[in-house]
Amino acid sequence: MAATARGGRVAGRIVRGMDAEVGGTGSGGFGGVPRRRRPRKLSQVFRQIAETATGEVSIGTIRDHLGDRSFAALLVFFAAINMIPLPPGASAFLGLPLLIISLQMVYGSKRVWLPEVLIRRSISAETFRSITGRAVPWLIWIEQMIRPRYWPFRRRRGDRVIGLIALLMAISITLPIPLGNWPPAFSTALLGLALSERDGILFALGGLVGIVAMAIVAFVIGAAGIATQAAIHWIM
Repeated sequence: MAATARGGRVAGRIVRGMDAEVGGTGSGGFGGVPRRRRPRKLSQVFRQIAETATGEVSIGTIRDHLGDRSFAALLVFFAAINMIPLPPGASAFLGLPLLIISLQMVYGSKRVWLPEVLIRRSISAETFRSITGRAVPWLIWIEQMIRPRYWPFRRRRGDRVIGLIALLMAISITLPIPLGNWPPAFSTALLGLALSERDGILFALGGLVGIVAMAIVAFVIGAAGIATQAAIHWIM
C-alpha cells in the first residue's frame, strides 16, 4: 500500500510538470488537450526592457530579451526606424541591418547575428523609456487587431519566405530614392508583425504593400533612366 501511494504521488508530480511545460490542459486531468503557452507579445517585451533597464540599452540587449522571436521583432524595429524622415543617404546605412537580418532568415539561421558595431550601439535607459512610452500604446493597438490565423506555412518555412521578401525590401530601402524607403519599410514592418503572431491576413497585406513598393521603385528607376537618356541625346 505504501509503495502504491508513493507511486501515485510520483505520477502526480510528473503530470503536473508536464502541465507546466505546455501551459496547462484544456479541461484538466488526463483527458484535457494540452495548450502550448503563447509567446509574449512584442509590446510586452519592449515594456519589460523599459521597466528593468538601467544605464544603457543596446541593440544586443534588445536581441537577447527577444530570444527566439528576435528575427521578427528586429525586422519591425529596424523597419520602424527607416520609416522615420531622415536626411538623404541615411537609408543606405540604416537599411544595412535589414539586409543582414533578412539574409540570415533566408539561410535558415536560428539566432540573429549582428556586427559588433551594431550590437554595441546603445541609448540611455531614460531615452529608451521615452521612446517605448510613445510607441508601445500604438503597438498594443495594432496587436489587438492581429492574431494567429490562416498562417500558410509550416514550421520555419515562413521565416524563409518572409526573409526573402524582406531582403528585396531592404535592397529597395538602400537605394537613393527620395522618400522611397517608406513603402518597403512599411511592408517589412507588417511582415515582421505577421511572422511574430502567425497572422496570414497581415502577411497578405504586407506582401501587397511590398508589391506596391517594388512598383514604385521600378517606376522611379525607369523614369530616371528615360530622363538620363533624354539628357544624353540633348547634350550630343
